[in-house]
Amino acid sequence: MNSLDSQDCNPQPREEDPLLKFIDYARSALSPEIHDDSDPNGNGAETARPSWNWIASRILKTCSAYSSGVTAAILLSDLSQAWHEQNRDRPVKKMPECVKQLRKKNKRRKLSNTVTIDSIYEKNFLSLNSVLEAVIVDVFVLPGTNIYMLSLGDFWSTNTIDLYLHRRYYDLISPTNGILKKGRQIFLTGCHLRPAAGGGSRCPRLLPTEYLVILLDEDDDGDAMLLGAQFCSDSFSSISLDAFSKNVSYSLYARIELIGPLEVQGKFGTLQRKQITLVDDDGAKLQFLLWGDQVVLANLFSVGSMLALDEPYISSSADTAAETSAEVSLEFGSATQLFLVPFVQHKEQVCVSLTPNRHQGSRLLSTLDPSQSTQVSQVSLPCDSHGSIDFSSYPFQSFITDLRDKMTGVSLYGVVTSIIKERCTTEAIFSLRIEDTTGTIWTKLHFVKYWSLGRLSLGHTVYISGLACSMKKRKGFQLNRCHDGLEAIWSETTGGASFFNLSSLPALLNSSCLHKLTKLSDLSSQTSCTQIVHVRLEMVQFHLSTRLSHAVCGHFVTEQPMGVSKCSFCNENCDEVIRTFHLKMTLADKSGKAFAWCTGHTATEILQISPDEFFELPEEEQVMYPASLDNERFMVAIVNCKRQGSGPGDALVLATEGISWEITRALKCD
Repeated sequence: MNSLDSQDCNPQPREEDPLLKFIDYARSALSPEIHDDSDPNGNGAETARPSWNWIASRILKTCSAYSSGVTAAILLSDLSQAWHEQNRDRPVKKMPECVKQLRKKNKRRKLSNTVTIDSIYEKNFLSLNSVLEAVIVDVFVLPGTNIYMLSLGDFWSTNTIDLYLHRRYYDLISPTNGILKKGRQIFLTGCHLRPAAGGGSRCPRLLPTEYLVILLDEDDDGDAMLLGAQFCSDSFSSISLDAFSKNVSYSLYARIELIGPLEVQGKFGTLQRKQITLVDDDGAKLQFLLWGDQVVLANLFSVGSMLALDEPYISSSADTAAETSAEVSLEFGSATQLFLVPFVQHKEQVCVSLTPNRHQGSRLLSTLDPSQSTQVSQVSLPCDSHGSIDFSSYPFQSFITDLRDKMTGVSLYGVVTSIIKERCTTEAIFSLRIEDTTGTIWTKLHFVKYWSLGRLSLGHTVYISGLACSMKKRKGFQLNRCHDGLEAIWSETTGGASFFNLSSLPALLNSSCLHKLTKLSDLSSQTSCTQIVHVRLEMVQFHLSTRLSHAVCGHFVTEQPMGVSKCSFCNENCDEVIRTFHLKMTLADKSGKAFAWCTGHTATEILQISPDEFFELPEEEQVMYPASLDNERFMVAIVNCKRQGSGPGDALVLATEGISWEITRALKCD
């Protein structure tokens, strides 16, 4: 499959997209000036302005929430509030000195479920799967008891909070050489909050939790000695079930290679499990299994980090049904203690032109003509242990021409030119060809069970976030040969992944800040983005029929022998079918006319009657019904659906019946 399809040597001028224009305006309104020390990655540095991806995703989420339409004021207010809430954890008051010093050296990124201590005070609430990335500010004993307390701070808060330490960690506290001491960083989860109200305490406290991981620093002499003395003598190959049954304990040190998905097991589907793949220095692999409530521990880990396990429980892989060829597996036992050397993402310098051009791409430095005197600006982006660069906080819009191997967290804004269901796969996988102003690329969408994005077709404008790019050898759909090229992968289970079909967005027609009215005479074969037009209906050509469609994807089904319905889009037999309209009509305004088609909710909005109600009408009334719509006025969203497709037999191309324009949304005008 080709990764980047070349554009014409002399491309036609592209129309200005109102949504992209508003995103740029909103970004400048939130942060008028660019600061060189910006760091949107949440790792402790100051954040100057939001990324393009963050603005775009937030606007589309707001539009989805306000289906009746939004105004510029609503969007800007929502953006301002969300950005303020996201960044209000920057300390403005004095924080403990030991936390402040560690914060200056911190290079870690926040874990995905991390909450701040300040937010606990504000909300007086803490969920069990929340993560605290804390620094020990003080260790003390409650007066008159033998109960140890840890006073905790974090890099983003000025408040501190006290934790009742779980007794399994008491042996790590010592006045002279204890590991749990002032300045030590820890991760914890599974915490219950004792609110401030009640118990005579004026401040909230955290109740004991077993799920605590102690952070170590290999550059610290004391930590390096601990790792060398305690965790370097045992290896995975030295583990013996017989020895473990005779009370032999192990201390192991390995890299986290993979954190598996949450599994549900048991007769009634109530037992949860997570498998974490560990690799030791010899390259041997074992599974570290978390069961039941223990699965929240996985929230404290990240791929690439080094995990030290003191006294893990050793179990037989056959008994635990672990996905491994090894005879044994590791578990979090009653005496197990965990230590972590976090993986620190290195920053990759990405150079972009100082004033990106929407129609030429953001012009990564590698694509610039050295002879040009274009000013460039460097942006630091995190890089993982495999060399993949995370573009989720990239400050500018990404274009197809910018895409390279080993890019993750990429967002794209473009038009769908082909959709194909992958055959011979156990998963639901669809390949989309996306086009923007700089080129085209195939993207592969992975779904857990089935297509879940509603109706999508040719010519629709989409925004996709959470893409990962890699070089693949794919078999071409149009030519029976292989192409070496770039492929973009998207999965609905990936954190930060989202997919919006802007052409069908309910708020689009009522949100004047996100569209610009055009005329029918301005439509041409070069039209790419969704157009908004005021039209009236003409009965010169008006064809109305009812058909069956697949409830999951909204596309037409065909009747097969034995009463089986087959979806032309999902390319499989389907049980869930609903009645829908197939409407073809002439649209007119003062500048001209266009022949267009529609189906689903859009056709229902135009006809002002549901398909089932229409189907129940007598045949004479069905024939006469369209006459009542003559000269009715609508505001419509219209797309150019006469795209390339995948070939003359493509089901989506056939569905258009040669008509160039599809109406994706309609709103009756009074």
